[in-house]
Parts: sequence; structure tokens; C-alpha cells
Amino acid sequence: MTTKLAVSLPDELAEQARQAVREGRAASVSAYIADAMAQSARTRSISRLVADMRAEDGRPSEEDYAWARRALGVE
Repeated sequence: MTTKLAVSLPDELAEQARQAVREGRAASVSAYIADAMAQSARTRSISRLVADMRAEDGRPSEEDYAWARRALGVE
């Protein structure tokens, strides 16, 4: 199911959406905006998860960060 909405966007954001459609990166302006909203929701969800983990276990230590850098190969 979909719901049709009318929204106002700053000109530069509207142009970004139209450009994405012209370049084939989005099927439509609506699809572009829906994807952006979904990405934003995922980011908020991950941010909440990290905040919950920090509240439960505290901030990562320098050892934790060093391990992560090694694991990701970014040392």
C-alpha cells in the first residue's frame, strides 16, 4: 500500500532528486525520497542500538577501537 503526500522541498533537494532520476539512480522522485527516508530510519535505528549498548556496557575502550581497526583492516 502507498499513500500519496504533497511535500515542499528546498529547490536544491528537489533538483538532487530529479538529477537522480535523470541519471537512472532512482525510478522516480517519489522512489528517491522513499529511499532517503528508509535510509534515515535505518540510521536512527542503528544510532539507538549503539546508544543502548553504550548505556549498558559503557563507551568502547582504546583496546576495543584497536581491535575494530585491525578487524576492518584500517590500521
